[in-house]
Amino acid sequence: WPSIYVSIDVIVNQETPPHLDKVSAPSLLDLLVSLGTHDAQFHIGDLSSIFGYQPGTMIYLAGKLLCHSVPKWENGERIALA
Repeated sequence: WPSIYVSIDVIVNQETPPHLDKVSAPSLLDLLVSLGTHDAQFHIGDLSSIFGYQPGTMIYLAGKLLCHSVPKWENGERIALA
């Protein structure tokens, strides 16, 4: 199917350390989708912000410009599409 995205990553039950996305364009937003049964949080270190990242959450982010992470969570299974 046609897509504006170059690739899709599937992340299953992995912590995501603080990072910048290397492949993203600085002028475009990345779409992150949270699925599963977890209680994870989404951190944007450059903004000193923490957001709920419950299943069903969608986040648009300038991933090449803003350092972001998903630290260890307490319960459930996490699947993320990025």
